[in-house]
Amino acid sequence: MCGRYYVDDEMADEISRIIKNLDNRFKKVKEGDVCPSQNALVITRKETGLSPEFMQWGFPRFDQKGLIINARAETVTERRTFRDSVLQRRCIIPARRYYEWDSAKEKVTFSRADSPILYMAGFHQIMQDKERFVIITTQANDSVRKIHDRMPLILEEQDLEEWIYNDEAVDFILARTPAALEHYQEYEQQTLF
Repeated sequence: MCGRYYVDDEMADEISRIIKNLDNRFKKVKEGDVCPSQNALVITRKETGLSPEFMQWGFPRFDQKGLIINARAETVTERRTFRDSVLQRRCIIPARRYYEWDSAKEKVTFSRADSPILYMAGFHQIMQDKERFVIITTQANDSVRKIHDRMPLILEEQDLEEWIYNDEAVDFILARTPAALEHYQEYEQQTLF
């Protein structure tokens, strides 16, 4: 599961490498944690190339009690709620890092050692007159599994356009195991033995 992530304005430099002519309003991203129901920067498909947009995180639940913020990679193309969106409206959610909570309810921060940005796979659609997005999660890899059994589906930079534009690559990317992540905690219980 991914229920909170962090963004900062330094990410604009990295994003401008993959998006040509990045609009000034996207160069100054509000720094801080992004929580469900908040607006956030996502990268979407335009005919002229990848394009940044601001969207709200989470699809309203059918019972109107809360939001759907994640979708499982293993079943996302089978679920009626998500199928059309993931097949036709894929997006990328850039983040500096994301958080998960361990069994002691301590916050653990995950990031990449080899990149300043995590590119999380997602999809979007208009619901209740707002453009909204959901983050796709997958089974945790070895670097995350000790903390949580799920993690965001992290895309490699060279696969960003494939994820957005190549419909035939979707199943392959959904089945992929993400690269290893680093993690740290502000507080970590030490043992003597």
